Amino acid sequence: MKRSLEHIQYKENTEALAKFAKALAHPTRIAILKHLKSQSCCFTGDLVEVFPLAQSTVSQHLKELKNAGLIQGELKPPKIKYCINQENWNIAKSLFNDFLD
Repeated sequence: MKRSLEHIQYKENTEALAKFAKALAHPTRIAILKHLKSQSCCFTGDLVEVFPLAQSTVSQHLKELKNAGLIQGELKPPKIKYCINQENWNIAKSLFNDFLD
């Protein structure tokens, strides 16, 4: 089998779908998103009270979701308020619907 060292060019939608899928690859992140979807917004400390995890663990999951663009954070010193990024949430829903259809 011949292998190439060239970089594979994917469609932009394919890369976006993979980015969202990677962020959803942990059950805690899915639970966090479900919780945020049921709330308008919440602080990291609120999530620590809901989930039996260390604050550092919750923060790491929030970081992954934020890096994927599924949530957004607003600094309210000394806390950060998180909520669903509605624009990217709708894009993710559309991409997953197209992929699974």
